[in-house]
Amino acid sequence: MPDTDFRSPRLYVDAPLAAGGRIPLDRDQGNYLGNVLRLGSGAKVLVFNGRDGEWQATISGRKRLDHLDIVAATRPQDHLPDLHYVFAPLKHARLDYMVQKAVEMGVSALEPVLTRFTQVARVNGERMRANVIEAAEQCGILSLAAVEEAVTLDRWLGRRAPERLLVFCDEAAPVANPAATLEPMCCAARGVDVLVGPEGGFAEDERTNLLNQPNTLRLSLGPRILRADTAAVAVLALVQTVLGDWTAAEKHATH
Repeated sequence: MPDTDFRSPRLYVDAPLAAGGRIPLDRDQGNYLGNVLRLGSGAKVLVFNGRDGEWQATISGRKRLDHLDIVAATRPQDHLPDLHYVFAPLKHARLDYMVQKAVEMGVSALEPVLTRFTQVARVNGERMRANVIEAAEQCGILSLAAVEEAVTLDRWLGRRAPERLLVFCDEAAPVANPAATLEPMCCAARGVDVLVGPEGGFAEDERTNLLNQPNTLRLSLGPRILRADTAAVAVLALVQTVLGDWTAAEKHATH
């Protein structure tokens, strides 16, 4: 993987990127660069759009910072693993945290589902999207996770592709080594959906329905009950280590 420059400010822009291009800055972006980061005309930043890789750009503007001049490519576009995080929505700050951490862990899609004991009925998709962008800007990530609309658990199960592996985090599952549980699926997974439910747990009929799904792997996250946002970090770390791209080079060398 090319070296990532963590010292230069990074900015997401929703525009095509190419050498010699000029990208207008909206007022919020200009304010962020000029008043928050204290940058002026002529300063260098890194920009990305989730499609065209990362580019170096020069800030320009006279009375105010109003556009970026695209200079040269710094990193090619990468691709996220086919890893979807499916979750019962949380309240405000904890949802923000969970979304940011899921993005840092490399998920390619965030899919909220409404279960029997979900405490939050409405999900602010724009706020989730803003958290995805902020996490990507701060962590050197080039590809943006998709943010899906919230649907009921039954509807989500009815439309998901049956060949995908469903990693069902079940607090009622027998405690066992989770890495060893995941390992047999290493070569069989054709995309992975990781499901974490609400803090009230799944209803029994929901659990039965989940266990009857094809390609479902029931997973325990240890002897302690985790809060939903903690469970997100724990299970995504496990899945990325065993099935994802954390050890991609090693797997490529051994298969």
